[in-house]
Amino acid sequence: MVRRKAVAVNLGNLQRSTSWAGVREGDPVIVNADKEKRLKWVFVAHVQNKVTNEEWIEVRGGRPGEQKLRSFRCELIFPGTAKKGSRVTGLSLRDAPQLSLE
Repeated sequence: MVRRKAVAVNLGNLQRSTSWAGVREGDPVIVNADKEKRLKWVFVAHVQNKVTNEEWIEVRGGRPGEQKLRSFRCELIFPGTAKKGSRVTGLSLRDAPQLSLE
């Protein structure tokens, strides 16, 4: 699989990037929230409001066959390998970025 090049775009007060903490658009992630842990999500973008300094992560997915676009706080996003059974293990991507050795 060929990885897409990361893109950062400024939209008014918002800065939107398709790469964050070592994940890129389309990479699987775990959302550590009660209902969302059971669903499948892929990373879409990291968004930061430059005026308020708020930031969030956009993900796409849901139940099989769904492609919902949802936004979550950064501390709820974990790498796709962080799930052991029904538990999420390790640190969030905000606290422990998955940086490549390239």
